[in-house]
Amino acid sequence: MAYYSEELIEEVLSSNSIVDVISSFVRLKKKGSAYFGLCPFHNEKTPSFSVSQEKQMYYCFGCGAGGNAITFLMQYENASFPEAVETLAGKAGIALPKQELSGRARQEADKRARLLEINKTAAKYFYAQLRMEQGKTGMRYFVDRGLSPEIMKKFGLGYSNKFSDDLYKYLRQQGYEDSILKDSGLVTLDEERGGRDKFWNRVIFPIMDVNHRVIGFGGRVMGEGEPKYLNSPETMIFDKSRNLYGLDIARSSRRQGILLCEGYMDVIALHQAGFDNAVASLGTAFTPGHAALLKRYTKEVYCTFDSDSAGTKAALRAIPILKEAGITVKVVSMEPYKDPDEFIRAKGADSYQERIDAAKNSFLFEVEVMEGEYQLDDPEGKTLFYNAVAEKILQFEEELERDNYIEAVANKYQIAPATLHKLVMHLGTRAGFGRAARTLKSGVNENKKQKKEDGVKQSQRLMLTWLIEKPELFAEVGPYIGPEDFTDELYRQAAEALFAQNKGGELNPAKIISMFEEEAQQKEIAGLFHAKLLEVETQAEREKALKETVLKIKENSINYRSRHLEPADLEGLQKLVADKKGMQQLQKVHFTVT
Repeated sequence: MAYYSEELIEEVLSSNSIVDVISSFVRLKKKGSAYFGLCPFHNEKTPSFSVSQEKQMYYCFGCGAGGNAITFLMQYENASFPEAVETLAGKAGIALPKQELSGRARQEADKRARLLEINKTAAKYFYAQLRMEQGKTGMRYFVDRGLSPEIMKKFGLGYSNKFSDDLYKYLRQQGYEDSILKDSGLVTLDEERGGRDKFWNRVIFPIMDVNHRVIGFGGRVMGEGEPKYLNSPETMIFDKSRNLYGLDIARSSRRQGILLCEGYMDVIALHQAGFDNAVASLGTAFTPGHAALLKRYTKEVYCTFDSDSAGTKAALRAIPILKEAGITVKVVSMEPYKDPDEFIRAKGADSYQERIDAAKNSFLFEVEVMEGEYQLDDPEGKTLFYNAVAEKILQFEEELERDNYIEAVANKYQIAPATLHKLVMHLGTRAGFGRAARTLKSGVNENKKQKKEDGVKQSQRLMLTWLIEKPELFAEVGPYIGPEDFTDELYRQAAEALFAQNKGGELNPAKIISMFEEEAQQKEIAGLFHAKLLEVETQAEREKALKETVLKIKENSINYRSRHLEPADLEGLQKLVADKKGMQQLQKVHFTVT
């Protein structure tokens, strides 16, 4: 990540007010010492997105998104680290040193830029063709599908006419040589026939990445011809498994969740009807790459696939991939219509919203599909079905979640919840699953252990936030706890940086975030500095809370080091003995918090 020096990054951050940067994208209102607005990273009605001018950081108490001005641009604009730094440097009028790239890296960067340029040129060409005399066939197709001029412009829809080398000749006239055109995926080159267009006699759907750059195209043939739909091949700038059609618009939608469709026209029809949160995969099966991309922008996905068997299979493939990524999945029924496009044209937006509101839980949808594989009017078939459902319920590790699904399935299929619960536990134990049985026996102990761990982490988060909010506390707690007492690796690194900053005379939590490369780490670090401080009224209560927090951190530190102490580590043993004695003194200390 270190394209620029730490000093330069710090200069860029300190030269930009994070409130000004985020205000360009989010409406903020001052409340106390912070600014609040609706979080741009998840859907909410009550503002929980906080921006601190003093800390130069943002944090959402709803979804946990957080960071500094650089990470905001990386998350909101899907920019790379260097791109975000360059944007902020430009705002502040800071000249950045030119990055020295290797010869190979420079060639690749130049080639990538040229391919993006070619795609942009082609998109403009297709767009113009649709609106000319030769584009009447394509325009008639879009109009007959119910698309307005506004939505056609929004998605940059175009047309490639019947001549199979028209675009090739045009691009050559623009100065692009065969070698780069071959790699663009727009043409094929043949020694006998010369250059031929990949797309001809087709309506064109430009494919954008999340930064609104044209990276590929989809085309539907006019009249008879195969294949009916054609997509750009994989290129240096186009990876089907890591891009989604319409996401450049949907990622900024204020609607709840993301609507996942199968086709371009489904996405466009939904956007025209006001559902600007619709996306589709690009002529390929849904992949973990797609799920990871969606996870950046939503926690909930509605599968709104075709109602035929192929659409059902597509939903069944997508559901586990989305769940694995930590996304909640629901399934929208299109019956009796074929797809969202047909549904919208027949019933309208209000009816479609009703279908979204009635979307099926993904697990219950999977069970419903399984139902069709068994003869429920036959006792043997019904028994096999219940066993299959019980096996499926075992995928849930949490006892509460298993019980909730047992109850839901029992109510739907008229079986006693206790009977189904017994069957689930029997199958789980017999298969060596064990988790269900262990949860029944030792769930209480596990919960206690988890609560204890959560309590320790909360104390450490609380202390880091306190130290930022009230730097004078360093003098109070410094003699008793230090960075080494923060037992979580990430927390310890953050504490080391914070204590070092205090020693240097300047606290700058936003700078600490830039030390970490991974987005998940940056998000967690921001959370460390935004723990909810205890709402206590009197000074005595605040002082008591601080002392309890220090004691909890120190006690956990001693226990942690005792468990991990090497037998030959005499110095570590001496430190432990000293700290244990120090705990007795710490019990008598009176902290002062104003």
